[in-house]
Order: sequence, then C-alpha cells, then structure tokens
Amino acid sequence: MDCEQLWKESSVFIGTTRFDKAESVNNILVTGGAGFIASWVVRHLALQYPHYNVVCFDKLDYCASLNNINYVDANCNNFTFVKGDITNSEQVLAVLHDHNIDTIFHLAAQSHVDLSFGCGSFEFTSVNVYGTHVVLESAKEYGMITKFIHVSTDEVYGEVKPQETDLLESAILSPTNPYAATKAAADMLVNAYYKSFKLPVTIVRCNNVYGPHQFPEKIIPKFICLLRSNRKCVVHGDGTNSRRYLYAGDAVDALDTVLHKGEKGKIYNIGTTDEISNINLSKLLLFKMGINEVDFDKYIEHTVDRPFNDRRYAIDASRLKVLGWKQKTNLSDGLDTTISWYTKFGLAWWGDISDVLQAFPLIGHTERNVS
Repeated sequence: MDCEQLWKESSVFIGTTRFDKAESVNNILVTGGAGFIASWVVRHLALQYPHYNVVCFDKLDYCASLNNINYVDANCNNFTFVKGDITNSEQVLAVLHDHNIDTIFHLAAQSHVDLSFGCGSFEFTSVNVYGTHVVLESAKEYGMITKFIHVSTDEVYGEVKPQETDLLESAILSPTNPYAATKAAADMLVNAYYKSFKLPVTIVRCNNVYGPHQFPEKIIPKFICLLRSNRKCVVHGDGTNSRRYLYAGDAVDALDTVLHKGEKGKIYNIGTTDEISNINLSKLLLFKMGINEVDFDKYIEHTVDRPFNDRRYAIDASRLKVLGWKQKTNLSDGLDTTISWYTKFGLAWWGDISDVLQAFPLIGHTERNVS
C-alpha cells in the first residue's frame, strides 16, 4: 500500500472542539508537527480552522512520519510543512520570519523514557532543554509572538503515592528519570522567559497520551504491534506500576481549549482518571485482541525493571475543566479505536519497525496467532 493510498483509506483523526477565531492568532507554528500528538494538533487546527495558517516544523526523526500530515498537505491550503531542527537557531528564526508566525505550539521533544536511561540520553538534553531554549530565544528575538504554548508532561512532578491526592499545577517539580528531568528543565526555561522577558507563555502537562499515529515504541502501540507479529509483550518488573491514559482526541481538545481560552503565564494539567497498571493494561489488550484469559501467560513475559520506575502519576485537571474541557473518550473505547487502526494500518504506516520488535521473543509457531 503506497503512502497516498494509506492516508486515503485511514480515518483522519482530529479533536472535536471548535471555537471562535482568537483575535491574536493567525499563523501557527507547530514544532515536531509530524510526530504523534503534534500531528493531531496540526490536522485539527488545519481542518477545524481554515482561517488559521498552520506551519509544521519537524526534522523527521525516527518517531515522526509524513504519513501523519499527508492528508492536510494534500487537502488544506492553509498548511505548510517546513523541515527543520529546533536546535538550529537560524532555521527557527527563518521559519518565524518567513511565515509571520504569531503563535507557537512547542511539542518537539525526545519522549521515550526507556531511551533516556541509555547511551542516547544526551539527545534528550539537546532536544528537550537546548532545543526549547533555542525556540524561546528565537521567539524573544523575533518579537511578534502573542501565544507560546509549551507541551510538557505529568512526569515532571515525580511519583505520587497511592494515598496522596492528585497534584495541582502548583506542586513542586521532582522528576526521577532523565527524560522527566529534561522536561522539567524546559518548563523552568519557559517560565523564566515569561518572568524575564514577558514572553506570553502557557505550559500544559499531560498524562500518557495514546491513539492512532503513535510510533510503536510506547506500551500501547508497541504491544498491539507485537501481538500482531506473534511476539510476546515484555513487561518491566512485576507490572504493578500504573499510569493514567488520555486519548489523543481529548488531548487535542484540551490544547485547543488552552489556545483559545487559556491565560498566559498559567500552567494547565491535562489529566484523566483512567488509571491502570502495566500488567492489567497488557491483559486488557490481550482480551480486546481476542485472546482467551487462560492463554495470557503465553503472551506476557517479565523483564528487569528500569533503574527507577515511578509507581504512579496523578494530576488534577480542575483548572482546565473550568475553561470547559472534559474527557470524552474512556480508555476502553479509545483502545478499541487504537487497536483497530494499528491492525489495519500500523505496520504499513511506520514501515520497517523490525528493530523495535526483534528484541521481543516469538510466541511460538505451535501456538495460535492473534486474530
């Protein structure tokens, strides 16, 4: 299946919100716009708001794909793709000037926590910290930005104990892994540019986001692709660590709400109460993919845990809900949509992902394949 046929046959996923035009918004730059969450933002803005010009700025790293934006590239006159690197100040300044950018959605980042523990950890500092600094300094020098929305993560708060209440935006940042530390550092830079230079910034911090178009390195798309390839799902430690999962459509609605109704200088948590342990998530995926519970042990294998693995994260999204946002897709329904999409398009969409899957053991030729 060629690229054009892929995006023509696949559903075009966007959010549901649509607001009146924001007075100060005309030309929007989305960094990392060919990646997962950012491509949802690109498609949503380009299709829901034809009066906004949307510029996707992406260096097309391994976890990005032009497939994610090909539909709007072919069908929307208000969309432009620019290949570029956020760590290159000349390229960032050029795209701001060339397209008269007034609004920035900053989503470009290295985001796979496992990789931040390895030999490539310096890349996280380079992209997430230095890259954010370059975008901030470029925006300051350019001098025409009216909104700068920085997308962060709930991991900057660190671990939340089961007996603790959900964290508000005012909670102290206490990251415990290298990825989270770089995102917390980026948040501090963003806040510093608001305080020092009055750059009109807003910070949003999301739970784990999932859905169609995500590169299959995170647990949900990876396990779906592993099962489709007749391989086992390998779980860190005993699998009791839990996370909260937010469907990408709800995340985009939240970002759209912040764009049109959020206040500069504010932080907004984008959170859900759909919390589930890694082992129970694995079993839920097996069940939804038609595997009998008596066979679950054949499909799940445990491995040594990360050097440190937070037991759980929990954030309070009350501030965002005051603006009118609410979650619309529960975990079960979101997983159904995600499984359906990866079953039909996942492997073709992402091409050769054998390096992602090959480290995981085959289930065995004598056992049934996943339907």
